[in-house]
Amino acid sequence: MAVAVRVIPCLDVDAGRVVKGVNFADLRDAGDPVELARRYDAEGADEITFLDVSASSGNRETTYDVVRRTAGEVFVPLTVGGGVRSVADVDRLLREGADKVGVNTAAIARPELVAEIAGQFGSQVLVLSVDARRVVDGSTPSGYEVTTHGGRTGTGIDAVWWAKHAVELGAGEVLLNSMDADGTTSGFDLEMLADVRREVAVPLIASGGAGTVEHFVAAARAGADALLAASVFHFGTLSVGDVKDALRAAAVEVR
Repeated sequence: MAVAVRVIPCLDVDAGRVVKGVNFADLRDAGDPVELARRYDAEGADEITFLDVSASSGNRETTYDVVRRTAGEVFVPLTVGGGVRSVADVDRLLREGADKVGVNTAAIARPELVAEIAGQFGSQVLVLSVDARRVVDGSTPSGYEVTTHGGRTGTGIDAVWWAKHAVELGAGEVLLNSMDADGTTSGFDLEMLADVRREVAVPLIASGGAGTVEHFVAAARAGADALLAASVFHFGTLSVGDVKDALRAAAVEVR
């Protein structure tokens, strides 16, 4: 039986405010995270993802506060990522109301963290966030490289291999973000999605590039189990309902 495709608004939070830019640059204010989360819950979002884009230790308490307040206002699962470096960080976020936690840079630096989190809390809690960009110099077998620091820093790690390896270590989902497409509204990277889909059996979340309802349909057809977007929702281009209506019209099962 096919699993219903999820629609997930993403809130990039910096110092307690939602921000959004293009390719992680030129950030502009997009509103209060709790208010936006409440709106998306009412619109029928299946989940909400928070990414702490500054993730500094000084900003961490702000993030905990936002998670705590949002969890008290909405009734859909919350995934929180950004600056998660330890099992203790995951424990605190879950206690504040997160349902799942995303890891990225810390897992690249120390892959054992994936196994530690999965072992402590279960794979269903752990979302591996992969910020990937295309490379044309043949430096990775798949043609995609894992990046850090908002896509500015290459790691030399093959993105398809890393997604597969992290799942083997215990990641329960993969959030695949195209750094080339991020914020451009020109469409998801369907080829990259399909390439990762062939290698991982866990739920795959498409991120980066959504601009029209057709883009969401195309990503679902390329193998995404969930569709994540930010700008088009924050600035009123599309609603969650618009996306779900388009998916249903294309015979894609949604919740």
